[in-house]
Amino acid sequence: MESLFGQSQRRRRAGGSGFESLKRLGHISPAVQSHLKHVYLTLCSALAFSALGAYLHILLNVGGALTTVGCVASIAFLISLPASRDQERNRLALLMSAALLQGASVGPLVDLVIDLDSRILVTAFVGTAVAFACFSGAAIIAKRREYLYLGGLLSSGLSILLWLQFATSIFGHTSATFMFEVMGTNLKL
Repeated sequence: MESLFGQSQRRRRAGGSGFESLKRLGHISPAVQSHLKHVYLTLCSALAFSALGAYLHILLNVGGALTTVGCVASIAFLISLPASRDQERNRLALLMSAALLQGASVGPLVDLVIDLDSRILVTAFVGTAVAFACFSGAAIIAKRREYLYLGGLLSSGLSILLWLQFATSIFGHTSATFMFEVMGTNLKL
């Protein structure tokens, strides 16, 4: 534990992490862009495995306490493995198994939401997917950090407003969605 805190203090003094590195708005190196692509691909894969776990619960009713314990155990084992090139496949497999078990653990809640109103699940999925896609696109395309921050926030907000407008034109317009659109547009301007 001491070495972990000692390394973070040395990095902070060297300007490698912390709030100071967030305030730098210069160019993003190709190595960092490649790393961001890998991170978002890994997150997308974990999301897919989590959705598969929730789907398995709906089909086979496998979610519960045992899958939650399995998820916590695989996360603990993932944390205990060293971050090295030779352990990369093992760490990825553990992450995907933790995501699958987490999805199966959340499966009873998803099943309850489907029983209440299935539109809630679709709305949450589309909103999350749109925001995730916008931030992923901004991370892949942006060459400078300020465009990464600005592009991710603006594109996700505007695309959610676009999809909300599209959905209200099909399903009907309420005063609450109109106020959300007006407030969201004012915030973007």
